[in-house]
Amino acid sequence: MRRTDPGEGHGPVRYGPPLPGDGLPVLPELSAVVAAAADRPAAQPVGGAPALLEAACGYWTRRGLPCVPDQVAAGPGAPALLLALTAALAGDGADVLVPRPCAAWWAPYARLLGRPAFHVPTPAESGGVPDPYALLETVRRVRAEGGDPRLLVLSVADDPTATVTPPELLHETVEAATGEGLHLVSDETWRDTLHAPHETVLLSPAEMWPDQVTVVTDLAGALLPPGWPAAVARFPATDDGRHLHARVLDILTALGARIATPVAAAAGYALDEPTPVVERREAAVRLHARVAAAAHAAVLAAGALARPPQAGRHLYADLGPLREPLAAQGVGDAQELEDLLTARLGMPAPGGHRFGDDLGALRVRLATGPLLGGTDEERTECLTSPEPLELPHVHSALTSLRSALDDLRDDARRWEPPR
Repeated sequence: MRRTDPGEGHGPVRYGPPLPGDGLPVLPELSAVVAAAADRPAAQPVGGAPALLEAACGYWTRRGLPCVPDQVAAGPGAPALLLALTAALAGDGADVLVPRPCAAWWAPYARLLGRPAFHVPTPAESGGVPDPYALLETVRRVRAEGGDPRLLVLSVADDPTATVTPPELLHETVEAATGEGLHLVSDETWRDTLHAPHETVLLSPAEMWPDQVTVVTDLAGALLPPGWPAAVARFPATDDGRHLHARVLDILTALGARIATPVAAAAGYALDEPTPVVERREAAVRLHARVAAAAHAAVLAAGALARPPQAGRHLYADLGPLREPLAAQGVGDAQELEDLLTARLGMPAPGGHRFGDDLGALRVRLATGPLLGGTDEERTECLTSPEPLELPHVHSALTSLRSALDDLRDDARRWEPPR
């Protein structure tokens, strides 16, 4: 079986690019909450204070996932929670399964614990959730080689592909996974960033098989700035779920993984979803949806491929159709493509290998946040403008993106053989 191995010279754990930020100034009401809590000297308890856990329960209950505080744990970002979950579920010799591609921060935690991370292909229509038949085949092969697959990490609203998994596919995959005795960790960081929320159906695996799914949500997805690390996890309401919750708290305690008190105050405020938070979130989602659609159109116009973005602040572009002209510029893999586009675009363009994709595949994740301008004033103007794509700084950024991609398209045309 093929597994994800660290790159030569990069050690046993390679961390990839951070979550795509929204590129926007901090919401003033959140800043006020942080400032009001800044003089509190006491540390937060491991796993979160009661007020924060209650707020998390309210957040999930409003999304059809009712729970009580004893089912919830908070940590300083989703990576800390996933590390604790991986150690609790797979740290004793078990193996971890993840989709190909997947969020850049998933596989490193298995490697950190000395466990292999086996990547399972996703279907053509969406990323984040493995193809059910490929999942069953992978489980069979890993076991035949003496492995013990026990944990599957997936996401229905995906980074890096920006797609949302259709409910029927999700049901088939979750049924296959639970039938093989796998515990699922559902990363739902991007569930509140649907570009067309009234047209896109998003279901959580925890709604289908609540006894075998732990949900993790990083608040940097839609509620807090990425520099304020906070995340929450919801555990199954079963004996196994209670044991897992206790074990995760043990590991977080050993790591000293507490949320900073001012950030915890902001997290609790945001999870309660007051009007300022909801209005900012909705405005940010509308803005990034429009910019992502424009970026997607630029990718297709250049002759590259990309699934239409449905969530998040990014899209996943495949420049495979432009392989010949890229090769003439010394680009033969995702790392070299990352270097080229990052230099040409003046913004990060992490290659697909950062997300567990094949190094030889010419894929990159493009974020929309850097296209919103270079100052807080410009970015704020994007939120309030009825036509943000026509603002000079946004128009200029999108023109630069189109120009860089069009140059590749024109190179491709020059490489076409005579007819």
